[in-house]
Formats: sequence, structure tokens, C-alpha cells
Amino acid sequence: MTDREIDRIIEMAWEDRTTFDAIQFQFGLKEQEVINLMRREMKPSSFKMWRKRVQGRATKHEAKRAFIKGRFKCSRQRNISNNKISKR
Repeated sequence: MTDREIDRIIEMAWEDRTTFDAIQFQFGLKEQEVINLMRREMKPSSFKMWRKRVQGRATKHEAKRAFIKGRFKCSRQRNISNNKISKR
């Protein structure tokens, strides 16, 4: 794996709504392999904090989710057109 792929997997693993199934679909890594990657690539304290967050979290497991599909979007979030960030 490239450093860029590893960084993306770590980023996805930290996101609350990204499931382990999505990581497996995109990168071919099962949940235990993601855990091992996180343990190997992170500082011990960061890994412990991540494991505490993820353990028992229903949103990380597609079968345990209360919702089927969709992404959360805040009602106050603005639409961005043409990939430009609006300036305040």
C-alpha cells in the first residue's frame, strides 16, 4: 500500500459514519486488518483513543445502523457549486 492509501484508510476509520464495510469495499481490508493497520501506524495513545471511540459504535457497522443510506448534511450547510469555496 502507498502512504496515500494508508492515510486515506486512517482518515476513513476516524470518521464516525464511514463503515468498516466501506473501507473493505474500497481497499479490501477487513475490520481486523484495519484495526491492525491503525495499531501499526498510530501512536499508542492515539490508537487507544480511537479504539475507545469505535468500540460498540453502531455507525461503524452497516448491519447495526439505524439508517439505511444517505449522508448527514447540516441544514445550515451551504451548497458549493463548481468546486469553489464561498468566501465570507
